[in-house]
Formats: sequence, structure tokens, C-alpha cells
Amino acid sequence: QVQLVESGGGLVQAGGSLRLSCTASTPLFGALIMAWYRQAPQNQRELVTTITPGGITNYAESVKGRFTISRDNAESTVYLQMNNLKAEDTAVYYCNEYNRNWRSFDSWGQGTQVTVSS
Repeated sequence: QVQLVESGGGLVQAGGSLRLSCTASTPLFGALIMAWYRQAPQNQRELVTTITPGGITNYAESVKGRFTISRDNAESTVYLQMNNLKAEDTAVYYCNEYNRNWRSFDSWGQGTQVTVSS
């Protein structure tokens, strides 16, 4: 079972920036599509962004142009640079691998809380 450890969240004013990190304990990291997800209070978990092993990225429309995902395969770490944060970005952020069945995943890390004050 993959262990995922997210960090870097915090409280920031609207317009500010944060950089999240996630380290995965799997030797398969370099072969996995990785993703960041988020869950706001009383909302379902949603997919924010993905990155392939080769670095091809995809973003939800709500974060496009503001968030940047990257990865370091040697360190089994994925990052999320978040700029121009908005109140609606407030959520617990999780990383995990991505496939089309992600909604059925039963193994998640503890997540990291991002709170944006307006």
C-alpha cells in the first residue's frame, strides 16, 4: 500500500502563493501518472491537476494559469505551486496516483489544509 505524505499547506491571503509537496513511498512512482486532488467542506473530492511520468500536465479549468504541477521522479515527490490563490481554493489537498477509477481509491494520505482568506 502506497504511503503518501502531503505538506506545505497553510493560511494565506487572497492573491498569495503556496507550494505543496507530496512524497510517495512506492518504487513505481516513476511509472505513475500523479495528481493533486482537493476536497472543500461539504463538497466531494475533485481532481485538480495531473502529470504523466514524462511531465505532460493537465489542469482543471478553475486553476488553469494559476497552479503548476511538477514532479521529481528521483525523489518520488510531486509538487503543486499555487499562485494568485482565491477563497474558493480553500480545501484539503491530497496527492495520489491518477487513473479513471480514482473516485474508488481507498488509500489516501492525510492531506494538507489550504485556507485562503479574502
